[in-house]
Amino acid sequence: MKHILVSIALVGFSFVTVAQKQDKDLDSRVEKFLKDHKGEWRDMNVPYEDGQILFDLIVKNKYTSALEIGTSTGHSTIWLAWAMSKTGGKVITLELNESRHKQALKNIEAAGLSAFVDALLGDAHTLVKELPGPFDFVFSDADKNWYKQYFIDLVDKLKPGSCFTTHNVADGLADTEFLNYVTNHPDFTTTIDRTSRAGIMISYKKK
Repeated sequence: MKHILVSIALVGFSFVTVAQKQDKDLDSRVEKFLKDHKGEWRDMNVPYEDGQILFDLIVKNKYTSALEIGTSTGHSTIWLAWAMSKTGGKVITLELNESRHKQALKNIEAAGLSAFVDALLGDAHTLVKELPGPFDFVFSDADKNWYKQYFIDLVDKLKPGSCFTTHNVADGLADTEFLNYVTNHPDFTTTIDRTSRAGIMISYKKK
């Protein structure tokens, strides 16, 4: 019996060791990809520092079901997917432009994160309404004049304790009506991270 228990323990240890190595290898691959391309992200992608903010929010709160509105060519998606690789989750990302969508798929694959992403090509105005959820993390970074509607369409699909983040809300960038609507919503506690030059609004749904 002792021999059996020892064998089981050794097998379990080997699985842990393999998993840890895989995690470490993935981290190295993603870090290298992000650093190698740090100065190349254009076409409506978020800055490197903003990607780090999103990553930290997901890992800290152990979110596992994310939605991104506005993939562009995948910089923010890579940060979200990398965080999901830590929590065992997945991110659904939406992009309207086919060229950007295809480039994002290539970038996500190059970073080694395809398994953590469902990338959908289509109009987010429609897709957001159709997606069933529930979600515990949202990153909204598409057409600003639709920010409020995205939020309204997703409120009931958000789990208690979830986080809804919105990019480009620094002074003058976002619609005042939208900002007032979210900051005064009784079911959410909202702050703005101003360490981001663009401003990231972080809204937690109350439990």
